[in-house]
Amino acid sequence: MNFLKTVITGLVLLVGVTAFAQNKTGKYEKLDIEMYPKAKPGYKQVYIQVPIEENESDLKVEFFVGIETLVDCNRHTLVGNVDSKNLEGWGYSYYEVTYDGKMMSTKMGCGKAAKTKEFVSFQPQITSYNSRSPLVFYVPKDMEVRYKVLRPDGSMKKAIQK
Repeated sequence: MNFLKTVITGLVLLVGVTAFAQNKTGKYEKLDIEMYPKAKPGYKQVYIQVPIEENESDLKVEFFVGIETLVDCNRHTLVGNVDSKNLEGWGYSYYEVTYDGKMMSTKMGCGKAAKTKEFVSFQPQITSYNSRSPLVFYVPKDMEVRYKVLRPDGSMKKAIQK
């Protein structure tokens, strides 16, 4: 009997958490990206649209432009540029990526460790959170853009002094 109560309680909690998570999925502004230029040959246009949030000025978006590739045990980063450009006449900006296939890495000895597939990116960048405006990117066709939403925890912490 206790087992049945535990299972039922667990199911009720699961349904409640699922319902709460579904309510947290935000609403999105209707976006128009037609004013942005078309992608050059060999490139694609991708964009990030973030949901409407309260206190958007407290949030930031950290984005990573990179590729999935096989790497050894070293730390890797791509060599190239992610440049912010102005969309003339609109007051918006977009990002244009230049990449020639080069990658930097540390030089640790990896021995016979097998290579693993990882997402390797340029140096991440942080920008303002704005649900009314997309972050538009022009990247080579084999690249992708990933992002994280950075949220403050609400309290300032003091550094440890010795």
